[in-house]
Amino acid sequence: MSLNDHLNEANLPHLPSSIGRPTYDRSSITSGIVHIGVGGFFRSHLASYTDELLNCKLSDGEQRQQDKSSQQDTSCWGICGVGIREDDARMAAAMGPQDCLYSLIVKHPNGLVESSVIGSMIDFILGTDDPSVVISKMASPETRIVSLTITEGGYNLSPATGDFDFDNPDVVHDLEHPDQPKSVFGYLTAALKMRRDAGAAPVTVLSCDNIQHNGDLARRMLLRFAQRQSPELASWIEDQVTFPNSMVDRITPVTSEADIEYFRVQSGLVDQWPVTSEPFRQWVIEDRFANGRPAWEQVGAQFVPDVSPYETMKLRLLNAGHSVLGIFGALHGYETINDCIADDRFATYLRSFFDREATPTLDPVPGINLDDYKDSLIERFGNPSIRDSVSRICLQSSSKLPVFLIPTITDNLKAGRSIHLATLVIAAWCLYCDRQVDQNGKPLDIVDDMKEPLHQAAKKTADDKRAFIRYTPVFGDLAQNEDFATTYETLVDDVYRSGDVTQSMQRLLDDTAD
Repeated sequence: MSLNDHLNEANLPHLPSSIGRPTYDRSSITSGIVHIGVGGFFRSHLASYTDELLNCKLSDGEQRQQDKSSQQDTSCWGICGVGIREDDARMAAAMGPQDCLYSLIVKHPNGLVESSVIGSMIDFILGTDDPSVVISKMASPETRIVSLTITEGGYNLSPATGDFDFDNPDVVHDLEHPDQPKSVFGYLTAALKMRRDAGAAPVTVLSCDNIQHNGDLARRMLLRFAQRQSPELASWIEDQVTFPNSMVDRITPVTSEADIEYFRVQSGLVDQWPVTSEPFRQWVIEDRFANGRPAWEQVGAQFVPDVSPYETMKLRLLNAGHSVLGIFGALHGYETINDCIADDRFATYLRSFFDREATPTLDPVPGINLDDYKDSLIERFGNPSIRDSVSRICLQSSSKLPVFLIPTITDNLKAGRSIHLATLVIAAWCLYCDRQVDQNGKPLDIVDDMKEPLHQAAKKTADDKRAFIRYTPVFGDLAQNEDFATTYETLVDDVYRSGDVTQSMQRLLDDTAD
């Protein structure tokens, strides 16, 4: 395979007309956005919105639409991707020969597939060998936004204490070697110090992770780190840098070899790392930017004063719903989320969880009919063209469940409402962590930073039914709530006794039916 076979700038004119591509001159684009954590979701979401905005043109004779906030032409809003982990070298190796171009393959439920080439990421740099390159880029005056998709675990939050984890080895390193950071907060602090010292304009830190109040969390964690390093710098950050909250949504499965082959056959070119997604996408953002922003509202994003009701809706319905299906589906032996939804037992359980336990914890969401939204989730989860893997959904569950599911349990406990449907998920997760095989004896593909301690806690269940929920880094003091603990004991006993999670699901639905 030679570079002549690759998707790259030189080969764009050779793409079939059925494949969309940048209509703008990428050589004229500057990177006003630096993005940390270039993965599938970022490429199907923020980069896709930005590419569409860059492609926007007004009719002949009219001037190009300019961004209302910054009064800058849209050409200043290209993206420089950044990798700060060793694993990011794979993305750098893929994007280099492709001039940072990649294909977005959108799969509709009816079988329609639409492909386009995304060009909004114009550069990719690694910080693992030389952090100063990334720090300088983030500190550059042309950089106005530093955006993040670093996953739930990237925020270095201790679930037990709710505070910044200063015992993290990378954090310890960064405090001792501020010019050679390893953590995202080490990089951000070093770059912001450089901006302050140079008298550069402030910057916006924009989190695009599936975390409630993601901007507030990014701000709190960064300030905690910066205060330990330099109280004066922390004060400057607090005064100058903005951290808008955002709600993001687009189901983006892991890229498969079949996806790579699909694009090769369709285009005649090799994309080493295409990204696939569903057609649905949503982005709700608080309009708090320190130094201008792209006019993403022109391509479907929604700017609001307060994102809270939207993000809570999404976290407690879509994200929690994914975890419900993922854990149950993994134990049952299903490979994909759409396989789960095709099973009426799973679809019925999920809708019952939505209606009985998740929805009562939600405030009204302006412009959203919750029944319609829940219907759409069932349809999206069941998209047979997406085939989102159960193992991907279960990835890092120890970071996801404290954000997606446990808050619903705690809110319902306070209000005296039902917790049974969500608690069964926790009981099933215990069995998942303990036996690490599905009901057919097939090993589960478990990827979780807390895999081993969770396994050790779960395997004590035979002697102590509450052992798993006493693992405070995930559950905090939840085991001390007697209503939860007794409910959990009953359900974990049922799950272990039956060995078939669908039987436990059905019994619980029957027992709690109105």
